Amino acid sequence: MTCPPLQITFLGTGTSSGVPMIGCECEVCTSTDKKDNRLRSSILVQSANTTLVVDTGPDFRYQMLRQKVKHIDAVLFTHPHKDHLAGLDDIRAYNFFTKKPMAVYADSLTEEAVRRDFYYAFSDTKYPGTPELDLNTITLEPFVVGDIPVIPILVWHLKMPVMGFRFGRFTYITDANRIDEPEKEKIRGSDTLVLNALRKKTHISHFSLDEAVALSKELAIPNAYFTHISHQMGLHAEVEKELTAGVHLAWDGLSLRFP
Repeated sequence: MTCPPLQITFLGTGTSSGVPMIGCECEVCTSTDKKDNRLRSSILVQSANTTLVVDTGPDFRYQMLRQKVKHIDAVLFTHPHKDHLAGLDDIRAYNFFTKKPMAVYADSLTEEAVRRDFYYAFSDTKYPGTPELDLNTITLEPFVVGDIPVIPILVWHLKMPVMGFRFGRFTYITDANRIDEPEKEKIRGSDTLVLNALRKKTHISHFSLDEAVALSKELAIPNAYFTHISHQMGLHAEVEKELTAGVHLAWDGLSLRFP
């Protein structure tokens, strides 16, 4: 299936604590540059007919309000960590207006967490106003949401499997520090690659900035944006000066178009 033209918006580009981090007075957390303010990582993917969100972290409600998103067709989850999952309860607002369940796509590990953390949505005797969810278990097989084809990509967050997703010429990967060769082949040929880059110093379960840059070059992707960024990365404006052409730190509200 051919991918339609897409607009992709970064709803959040921060790590699990967000930026600024509670209680921190470092130069990044006290910066007046809006690009140094990062909500938890998530993207909005829109075609002319379909709108989906990848991950619903703790900032999901505010992200939807900030971007004035009146309708979404589906939620795709990368993995079950709370900074990617915790805001799912706020889907109930969309349930209220559409009068139907929200389609949710997740692997079996994440589906287990959804059923556990939002147990009340699956109760036999539901309280009025609880989220209505239509869970769809995904594997590594491609699938389609509305008119948007999706290619899942398995990556590793230390020992945890995480789903990346390719939408046409755009590939989105967060919370990873290793990608096996067969999965790299799914990424090759992308015009734009998003990778997590937590900080400059190496980390046990996330790519560092240098590692993310090296991977984008290895895969010969012309445009790379980095997300899931912590305050330890440094000031956005200063880090941008250190990066080469075609390589950038993403920021909240950044929107990309793919004809």
